[in-house]
Amino acid sequence: MSRSVRTKPEGSGQALSEAYDTALLDLDGVVYYAGGHAIKHAVESLAGARAGGMHLAYVTNNALRTPDTVAAHLTELGIPTAADDVITSAQAVARLIAEQVPAGSRVLVIGGEGLRVALRERGLQPVESADDDPAAVAQGYGGPDLTWARFAEASFAVGRGVPWFASNTDLTIPSGRGIAPGNGAAVEVVRIATGAEPQVAGKPLPPMHRETILRTGAKRPLVVGDRLDTDIEGAFNGGVDSLLVLTGVTDGARLLAAPPQHRPTYVDADLRGLLTGQPDVVEEGEGFRCGGWTATAGDTRLELDGDGEVLDGLRALCAAAWTAAGDGSCALDGEKALARLGL
Repeated sequence: MSRSVRTKPEGSGQALSEAYDTALLDLDGVVYYAGGHAIKHAVESLAGARAGGMHLAYVTNNALRTPDTVAAHLTELGIPTAADDVITSAQAVARLIAEQVPAGSRVLVIGGEGLRVALRERGLQPVESADDDPAAVAQGYGGPDLTWARFAEASFAVGRGVPWFASNTDLTIPSGRGIAPGNGAAVEVVRIATGAEPQVAGKPLPPMHRETILRTGAKRPLVVGDRLDTDIEGAFNGGVDSLLVLTGVTDGARLLAAPPQHRPTYVDADLRGLLTGQPDVVEEGEGFRCGGWTATAGDTRLELDGDGEVLDGLRALCAAAWTAAGDGSCALDGEKALARLGL
């Protein structure tokens, strides 16, 4: 499917919570920090969006925790959530497996309770050994205590030709102590041992988006995330709009260099962006204006003139950078322009 190349963030005359019926929210870096504490403004912003009629759904690549566990945590933070409002990559990969193996099949699980619960929901039987005659191998993040022996079991089964599925391939995962290896790192262990390639379900791939739409019934969804390579690319692959918030891993430099599949529809500081409209970015002369700022693309670097709201300056810079890059990544130096914005 061909898509036009986005060259600037879009504007919206309506609050995003009114323009879209469902927010598909990432968790880490959007709703809460790696340590589990709510991000500033998240609780009250989500309450405001919900009060205005927006359905809130929480979409995570982490296959370790069950929807019940995630919903309980969000509720404790002051964000009332039902288990049905949580969609995980474990659920997406379980559906993918169920569509390809006989009903009631055994599935070798390399992962945690979230993956086992999702498989049972699809009528599949989790097993622990490659010698249990599994019809598939399901691999998902199992936490820091997942042992080397579990990777060996996966390798034994995959080496015998058993179909291999991965919930996601995120190489890293945030923790309260820093960045830790994610499921993608564990998948690499099995890939190296077997030479095989798994079918992958999680963001940014279509099975996760399909799972989300099936479970939420969203008609006008808005993906809300902090990662360009999972959240925003997942929205791009699903053909839906997205809001990037700057409370997580994406900084200004990464955003300006984003290739087309990583360019969000909207950019805002945090989840308060759900409750407001979005300013227009307009072409002006050889540059782009948003609010009091005008950005242009020079021969070697991006230029920024004016003053005003920081986010308006960033939006204008995005337009200049993305237009200059076309269907590639902007290589112009944006350091000085971003420094003017304190980014």
